[in-house]
Amino acid sequence: MDNPGITDREFALFQRLIYRLAGISMSDAKKVLMVGRLGKRLRHYDLASFGDYYRLLASGTHPDELQTMVDLLTTNETYFFREPAHFEFLREFAASRKGGAPFRIWSGACSSGEEPYTMALVLAETLGLSTSWEIVASDISMTVLERARAGLYPLERAEGIPQPLLKKYCLKGVREQQGNFLICPELRERIDFRQLNLVALDAPNLGHFDVIFLRNVMIYFDTETKARVIANMLPHLKQDGRFIVGHSETLHGVTDELAALRPTLYKRASVQSS
Repeated sequence: MDNPGITDREFALFQRLIYRLAGISMSDAKKVLMVGRLGKRLRHYDLASFGDYYRLLASGTHPDELQTMVDLLTTNETYFFREPAHFEFLREFAASRKGGAPFRIWSGACSSGEEPYTMALVLAETLGLSTSWEIVASDISMTVLERARAGLYPLERAEGIPQPLLKKYCLKGVREQQGNFLICPELRERIDFRQLNLVALDAPNLGHFDVIFLRNVMIYFDTETKARVIANMLPHLKQDGRFIVGHSETLHGVTDELAALRPTLYKRASVQSS
């Protein structure tokens, strides 16, 4: 069964809904993506139109379906050691704090886990496994968090991992897991995966971080939502911490509480550069 078309009115309803739930601004150019990703849910419920699917969501009779819709529309492509300069900075910054308080990082939009596991590989090599360090990895999507917690990936996803690290910290699958690799338990146990909505953040026990990564997600937010997300996250950044965004993103015009050290790398504006 082919996906039914979506009318402009139906698309506008879903645009408003995903903005309200996740702060994501879906442009008209995303109409094809929406039809492709949500069409399977119409088939699942044997619905004739996207209007019928919207009414199902709004009815409250299938509360878990709202999360399913959010998962489908917010899942983004990621890979190990994406934007390598950020991880070189992380190595240097972590090394400069070795021997101090436990080193903590927050991966704010961790998707299927490649970003926090890359962080873990870097910290394991830089600080060792006998040192106290921790990574909190959050996402709005339960589906990708379940995949991330498992730490199991197809071998082709290992392309960005340097061979020595792959051999040292990853287990090659055998028998029914042939063609996959597993992040070793010593690294998996260092990562606390949590479902968090950055637009409406409610995490009083999150603590404070030396480094916060929020990469390749703000491109989906309008300026007002970006400002709200940064304001929600900043209380969790240590006074001398660092905040990192994606290479196509900037905080210029979003907040005056962070100052750029170089493109994509920020510190608190009130703290002298070090």
